Amino acid sequence: MRFLRKQSPILLFVWIGLLLFAFGASALSNFALAFVALATLGLSLAPVVLARHLSISVPTPFFVATTLFIAASIFMGEAFGFYDRVWWWDLALHGISAIGFGLFGFLFIFMLFEGDRYAAPPIAIAFLAFCLAVTVGSLWEVFEFFMDQAFGLNMQKSGLNDTMGDMVVNALGAVIGAASGFLFSRGRERGLFAPLIRQFIDANRRLYRKAKDQLKR
Repeated sequence: MRFLRKQSPILLFVWIGLLLFAFGASALSNFALAFVALATLGLSLAPVVLARHLSISVPTPFFVATTLFIAASIFMGEAFGFYDRVWWWDLALHGISAIGFGLFGFLFIFMLFEGDRYAAPPIAIAFLAFCLAVTVGSLWEVFEFFMDQAFGLNMQKSGLNDTMGDMVVNALGAVIGAASGFLFSRGRERGLFAPLIRQFIDANRRLYRKAKDQLKR
């Protein structure tokens, strides 16, 4: 109960909704949908549990965005066929995830410098963040290819065109995420994602202690 009280109402609404949907699908003997709902619930809970295990303070907007993304990709995409019904659904999710991994890559690499803007070369950090986001997107395409070949699925949809379209969107999203980190490390904190970066750093001062020292100057 204590764990649930600390969570955002949006997260609780999504988690309870998924749980109720799983029970309803099971009652109707639709075990495939029940499995998808429970898998989505488990994956959305994983970042919260992992953050607690690693003693990392993750701001609520990060958890909300992650949970909604997982629900949109797995639950709505697979269970309700949004990938087939909405032509841009897959591309939008690839772009959003690439932006997220670009921001995550920046935060991780910036953490290695303890948040020291003077020691961390902005262009190098942005490049590494871009590479991380593109790598994750490419590995996902490899996973889709493997699942199609091994289990006869159709995750790649139209094959080469779908894969290349996803990779182009991944690259564009990675550029946006990495560029946001680049501008932040240059002291420009008024960008679209700058408040999220600042919020994460403020919540984990022990990991970015030099950023705190620089703010005091």
